[in-house]
Amino acid sequence: SMKVEEVMIRDVISVNRNSSIEEIVEVLTKNKLSGIPVLSDGGYLVGMVTEGDLLRLETTPRLPEFINLLGAVIYYHGVDTYNEDFKKMLAQKAADIMTEDVITVKEGTDIAEVVHLMLDHNIKQVPVVDGSKIVGMVARADIIKLLLNK
Repeated sequence: SMKVEEVMIRDVISVNRNSSIEEIVEVLTKNKLSGIPVLSDGGYLVGMVTEGDLLRLETTPRLPEFINLLGAVIYYHGVDTYNEDFKKMLAQKAADIMTEDVITVKEGTDIAEVVHLMLDHNIKQVPVVDGSKIVGMVARADIIKLLLNK
């Protein structure tokens, strides 16, 4: 049976606890990711920020710009034209919105088990850890590609 190490991406794109929402959105959109791990300075996994976390942000309902933010790269130099709520929201940090209780797998975990985790918890990517050090990410899309190329 196939293992996580055969499909995981070792070059992990991450943010830290102090990364702003603005930075996170920029990284997600630029890399076409739906979520990103939050690492401590030592490279330990402390959380995940997903599109869902961004959409659940406590914001005023009159912010259609925010929804557009997820779909496209915003030209940030124009941000001072946005209202104060929007600026306040963008200034929040990863630590304020991240999910700390992250579902993780190991390099030796069966792909079948990962698929079950993804479906049960409705998640698109799972961090691969060795202890609490992050060593890779496994994404739904990569598993699908792998299965198609068998």
